[in-house]
Amino acid sequence: MTTITFTPMMPTSLIFLMLTAAIGLIGYGLFRGARGVLLRTLPILALLIAISDPKLMRENRTPLKDVAVVVVDESASQQLGKRQQRTDTVLDGLRKNLKDAKDLEVRFVRASHNETGAQYGTRLFSALTAAISDVPSQRLAGAVLITDGQVHDALTPEQATQIQAPYLKAPLHVLLTGEKEEYDRRVRVDRAPDFGLVDKPAMVTLRVEDTAIAKGTPISVSIGRNGGKVQSLTLPAGEPTEIPLPIENAGANVFEVKVETGLNELSETNNRTLININGVRDRLRVLLVSGQPHVGERAWRNLLKSDPNVDLIHFTILRPLNKDDGTPLNELALITFPIRELFEEKLNDFDLVIFDRYSQRGLVPLQFMANVADYVRTGGAIMLTVGTEYSDSFSLFGGPLQSILPAEPTGRVFTGSFRPQLSTIGQRHPVTAELAETSARNSEGNNPEWGRWLRQIQVQQSKGQPLMTGREDEPLLILDRVGEGRVALLLSDTVWLWGKGFDGGGPQVELLRRVAHWLMKEPELEEEYLSTEAQGGILSITRRSLAEEAMPVTVTFPSGQEQMIVPEDSGKGKFTAQIPVEVPGLYRLTDGANTTVAAVGSPNPLETYDVVATAELVAPLVQAAKGGTYWLEDGITVPAVRRVAPDRIAHGSSWLGLRDNKQFVVSGITQTPIAPVALILLLVMAGAMLAWWQEGK
Repeated sequence: MTTITFTPMMPTSLIFLMLTAAIGLIGYGLFRGARGVLLRTLPILALLIAISDPKLMRENRTPLKDVAVVVVDESASQQLGKRQQRTDTVLDGLRKNLKDAKDLEVRFVRASHNETGAQYGTRLFSALTAAISDVPSQRLAGAVLITDGQVHDALTPEQATQIQAPYLKAPLHVLLTGEKEEYDRRVRVDRAPDFGLVDKPAMVTLRVEDTAIAKGTPISVSIGRNGGKVQSLTLPAGEPTEIPLPIENAGANVFEVKVETGLNELSETNNRTLININGVRDRLRVLLVSGQPHVGERAWRNLLKSDPNVDLIHFTILRPLNKDDGTPLNELALITFPIRELFEEKLNDFDLVIFDRYSQRGLVPLQFMANVADYVRTGGAIMLTVGTEYSDSFSLFGGPLQSILPAEPTGRVFTGSFRPQLSTIGQRHPVTAELAETSARNSEGNNPEWGRWLRQIQVQQSKGQPLMTGREDEPLLILDRVGEGRVALLLSDTVWLWGKGFDGGGPQVELLRRVAHWLMKEPELEEEYLSTEAQGGILSITRRSLAEEAMPVTVTFPSGQEQMIVPEDSGKGKFTAQIPVEVPGLYRLTDGANTTVAAVGSPNPLETYDVVATAELVAPLVQAAKGGTYWLEDGITVPAVRRVAPDRIAHGSSWLGLRDNKQFVVSGITQTPIAPVALILLLVMAGAMLAWWQEGK
């Protein structure tokens, strides 16, 4: 490239001023008819040219290639119908059309699952922006998106302009792999709480959509909870509907919502969705009745009062009926024990009833104790922490509670010191197995070295499970199930010594807390329990059992395929296993007796919810970038590619244009003076002499 440039020796404005003065003088001389005026013009022009210093400049230019980007959508929705086939065909055609373009660099980008997660949807523009991040806008020839149109990071033109999106600087073309007339039915969760109260319904909002029927048309929907019982109902198409879902247990409550499959619909993946609601218990109500004041009752009170989720009602019997010291009743500052209200009217409102060193001395009539037995059989929970009163004739075992208690007192009381030990069952039972983790072991290595207790009641056990033993391997802590309820029997009133640190102490608070929560049916403390957790593409399986042999667990995948897993014994009654999971959905696990479920992936994935091909999401950006939209089903298997000038139309019915920017880099410059000094001097001298000669005539 050759051009003429000027490098003036003084400011340009001064040169123009001198030129103006010269023109004025020459014009005045011509007006007066002076001789030699025109000849004087020659040295003046020569001097002005010398001052301007004109040069002939030659640039050595190296052309730069323009950059075009082809982004291929490889999200899950691209696997539907003929989309993948059309994608492969048009991609191969573009490669052939562009491989011979020597002035064009083509970058092919695949937006795979790393960039298009199910939860965040298809993000093609993020992939496109990353691909051209190192390309100046002057070299960008254009971009081509091969997709079904379900793009979830497309901005409005105003938003894209505000952030100066680079893909708006050149033509943007979209090749749609789907079909214009597609039919699909889908269901999604508009709103659902993360937590819900046990035994109370949680309100969720569902929406069922169908692209082929009118809004409001009823559609059948089924809802299953934790892989079990299924509820059927109808929802209006296209309208949000609020429905109650029962929260029946603490912990995970996974609901699978399914809509019936439509005829010839595009995908059945979005016909189901998951709702995961974590069940939490409302404030638990506990009734604690202490038969007489003693040091140990404070341990129960402190434990239950420290739990913010527990409402505790505590009565201590300070004056039993058999005590008569002659004090007038009107001088006693005592609260009358509300027998009828507690044991008849309000009994079923309590989650747990604790009798702490209580004996039957006529305070609570037998018919009310019969209510307590019925309360347990129908799902209630009772715990007895007993002392010497359990071995006398007024023991609670001698009344209506006898039918639900797991052990009968023999009348013998051990009063010497002893160390509590875990039984064989206790070493595997979830209530006590974890107690020994942070405690020192005895010489045999089987049981922790806990502090001593000082009293134990001997019993004849008839049912239940002894978790702890004391003197002469006699049962110390017995748990039992009665009907739908539960019973715990602690055969010592000196557990409080652990809390005082006597002889090294022990896990008093944790023991009592675990027993209380087992009685109130905490799922994680069940003897036979199957649980699972999905995290990071791994499904972790935990099975608790008192049995020592491993049992297989059957895993049912969302597709219906089954896989049998045998968890390995991890000790303390735990069997664990892990399996990789990739497909989102509901996984069911069962060991024959217990069933649990796990929700894998997002409950409302953008990628699989709406899979109908569309041009609406990207149309505003395509128009703003002056590109074109092409439906490959229209017979345009591979659009022709043309290079167009920046100011020309870049798309047609069967072709797409990539801008020809003609950018270059200057690799060198050669400058040659047009007016050498010798020539300028010659012109000045010749002009002056000719003018003098002309004037001398």
